[in-house]
Amino acid sequence: MTYGDVAGPARDRLGPVGVWLGVLRPAPVDQERAAARRIEELGYGSIWTGEGIGGKEAFAHQAILLAATDRIVTGTGIANVWARHPAAMQGGAATLGAGYPGRFILGVGISHAPMVDRSGQAYEKPLAHMTRYLDGMDAAVADAPATDVPVPRLLAALRPRMLELARDRADGAHPYFVPASHTPLAREALGPGKLLIPEQAVVLSTDPDQARRIARGHMQVYLQLPNYVNNLKRLGYTDEDISAGGSDRLVDAIVAWGDEAAIAARVREHRDAGADHVLLQPLGDLAAAVRQLEELAPAVLER
Repeated sequence: MTYGDVAGPARDRLGPVGVWLGVLRPAPVDQERAAARRIEELGYGSIWTGEGIGGKEAFAHQAILLAATDRIVTGTGIANVWARHPAAMQGGAATLGAGYPGRFILGVGISHAPMVDRSGQAYEKPLAHMTRYLDGMDAAVADAPATDVPVPRLLAALRPRMLELARDRADGAHPYFVPASHTPLAREALGPGKLLIPEQAVVLSTDPDQARRIARGHMQVYLQLPNYVNNLKRLGYTDEDISAGGSDRLVDAIVAWGDEAAIAARVREHRDAGADHVLLQPLGDLAAAVRQLEELAPAVLER
């Protein structure tokens, strides 16, 4: 299969900034519907959610968000390859693409060994497993529903070889838990034609102690996952940076905090380095996340 024909139209639909809402995982469905409608009203270009095995199933969850809104694009960040057969991944994405033309992006990811092991499966070498999985998805295309608008396929890619796979076997990459310094490296690896959609955690607070406390609470689980830790070390962060909840240097790189201008500056940093669309993840509960997005919209949505 060949890729790359969908990036341009998707880029136009998305605009500069979207939203990554991890807080939707525990939220009641009626609350997430209301949040999705408000985010659409504010003018953000997309809403993305993650998937843990046994939690809200990725495609059912996306269908809830799509049905609650009129125009906004939704994306999986990510749909977990360990949660379904590759043919089911291809078919699920195509079903949403057929039902909501141009409004769904499939982000596919390999997850993390501790999480996969807890599900009773055996985690394998990420690159080899993802390559075989994509082969299975491609083999299932003929049986999947037809779509008038192709569904972009992105990989959760951090390090060079997975980014190369995203370049060769997908429409781009969706890096998560990365500093802005990762973005130019990802763009170089992907080349100019692919979609690059990084996630950026944010705290709208000018109090350094409060902002870093919230940031460290968010970062705690990720700093125990080898895929993220190894990527941070490749970017120059040390064991000292990663230990004890993260150094101020690392915390400030992973979580943008400050006033609206400071958050907008971080978005520009990603976009100047080659990101097509930056996903803001406001930290806090769902109500706090929506409040932050309301306050940030005038600053970050300037095209």
